[in-house]
Amino acid sequence: MTNLKLLQMKIILNNTEETIDRDQLTVNELLKVKNFSFKMLVVKINGQLVKKSDYDQAMIGDGDDVMVLHLISGG
Repeated sequence: MTNLKLLQMKIILNNTEETIDRDQLTVNELLKVKNFSFKMLVVKINGQLVKKSDYDQAMIGDGDDVMVLHLISGG
């Protein structure tokens, strides 16, 4: 018999606790999983701004505090 452990992590996403069925993921993966589709986003992990060019490398892990903010312009 094989012991398979379901990989999950808990993060805080926009001040709400979320459980994700992975042990880590990139910012781009999180945006896809949570269906964030706005083009203009600001992402912070544990208070640190993540550049859009780093979304494929920036890792989110268990316990991280992630903010995804939509930028809206108008006039």
